[in-house]
Amino acid sequence: MNNRTNSKALFERAKNILIGGVDSPARAFNAVGGDPIFFKQGKGPHLHSEDGEKFIDYVLSWG
Repeated sequence: MNNRTNSKALFERAKNILIGGVDSPARAFNAVGGDPIFFKQGKGPHLHSEDGEKFIDYVLSWG
């Protein structure tokens, strides 16, 4: 299992720039625990994380 070290480092950096480290209260993860995943690329429903993981966006970005 990926430990998401790149996403964790980027989140720590973002906390110094953005309030809570994210651009939306809905993405703050306080209610669900854990840290957000940072993505480097997305095309259609396919997302690629900064940690080398591949995802399919089944919720279509909640919109």
